[in-house]
Amino acid sequence: RLKKRFAMLDIHTIRDLRDADPALIRKKFSVVLQRTVYELRGIDCVPDDVEHKAKEQLIFSRMLGKPTETVDEMEQVISVYAQRAAYRLRKQRSVAKHLQVFASTSAYGSGPFSAPSVAVTLTAPTDDPITLTKAAIAALRPNIEPGLKYNRAGVILTGISPKESHQYLEPFVGQYEHRNLAEAIDRVNRRHGDRAVGLGLAGLKSGPVWQMRRGNLSRRATTHWDELAVVKAG
Repeated sequence: RLKKRFAMLDIHTIRDLRDADPALIRKKFSVVLQRTVYELRGIDCVPDDVEHKAKEQLIFSRMLGKPTETVDEMEQVISVYAQRAAYRLRKQRSVAKHLQVFASTSAYGSGPFSAPSVAVTLTAPTDDPITLTKAAIAALRPNIEPGLKYNRAGVILTGISPKESHQYLEPFVGQYEHRNLAEAIDRVNRRHGDRAVGLGLAGLKSGPVWQMRRGNLSRRATTHWDELAVVKAG
């Protein structure tokens, strides 16, 4: 869109833009483009040490590739989703005090609509995947109606705070956190690839039929090594 306007100023290449008058660029275009001119000259305009604020709410929710109709299948779904949410929590070095878990059938289907949602307060803020998974399953299980076709589910973590801000006495540390299982899982995944190992179904390479369908997923050429664009010279 800027090509014609650039041409009027005899700017046809990146080098031309670099050598343009910054004051004129700001007047004719914007301060953002003026900063681009300065950046091309090696003058930093945007600091690269911007601190990313930790999220105050973490959600892991997906449409299911195939509706689930049994309580056991929904347990599997929630188990995987709770672990994914716990991983994101650990990634930003936070713990959560509250957990909400939900599921829903299609509002446009032929069957009855159901959308159970349950919120629980954890005994202590945690990032432990076992604790979060057990809490999510226990909360949602009594509210699932067998026979209904649930096609969406999710886990929401709130009451999030930095992990280092909590110091617990030994008797109050979760029984699973003593074993450092979460840290072990993270180390294995960092070394052997994302989701190389997990608890139960969360560690399976070939997931169950209810996993979200991604047959038409675009190639991730800028974030995955095995999907990089390949250029061949003739």
